[in-house]
Amino acid sequence: MFPCWFAIAFLFRSPVSNLTRSAPLWLFDLDNTLHNASHAIFPTITANMNVFMARVLGDGATPASADVVNAARLDYWKRYGATLLGMIKHHQVSAADFLHETHQIERLEDLIRYERGLARLLKRLPGQKILLTNAPTRYSTDVMRHLGLRRHFSHHIAIENMHVHGKLRPKPSKLMLRRLLRKHGVAAQRCILVEDTLANLRTAKQVGMRTAWVTQYLRMADPISVAPLPKKLKRPAYVDVKVKSVLQLPRCMNRLR
Repeated sequence: MFPCWFAIAFLFRSPVSNLTRSAPLWLFDLDNTLHNASHAIFPTITANMNVFMARVLGDGATPASADVVNAARLDYWKRYGATLLGMIKHHQVSAADFLHETHQIERLEDLIRYERGLARLLKRLPGQKILLTNAPTRYSTDVMRHLGLRRHFSHHIAIENMHVHGKLRPKPSKLMLRRLLRKHGVAAQRCILVEDTLANLRTAKQVGMRTAWVTQYLRMADPISVAPLPKKLKRPAYVDVKVKSVLQLPRCMNRLR
């Protein structure tokens, strides 16, 4: 049963309305963009994912080793942009089971860390806002409730809603982004994707969107926490604006128009 606290966009429904020709449409990521998932939430999800994958990759009696699990996670992340897609393609796992087990987080509210002023920021930014997250609906709904931001978003697109032609196409899928734009009747150049993940920003730029890279919560350069981030994060050419915090977005509006 889907939550009803605000209009959940089943990606190809509910076109954005009342969006003036000059106002942008903001697509906000959730984890490590609107809150600090690296603090405690991502480590919990990673631990859950490792347990799930060890069971699936094992021989039925003995779970796979940490080395086998880490190698698979890194390989699927590089090849498909999401570990889940590799698990579906190569191991026929259920997306629903994977998302449910990996996002079982006790006392989620105690793990959330975020900045003050997010609601004021969202109210200040011109145009409508859509939450576009590769996280599952239940988890992202709970986080948004604790952040107190749900009323500032006209739609909520979670990973379960990112199906195209019957297949799951989460970020960084260009096919999914183009379908989103078409169904909402918005030109790509009027959209701004706000993200922490460079792969997602790259494909957004390739379909014609403007891009804002949020960096303050980034900790590691890969999903298995082996490769550290460089000391200085350089802005790639496909990123229009690099900000430490989403609270800095208003001062960058001239570069995002």
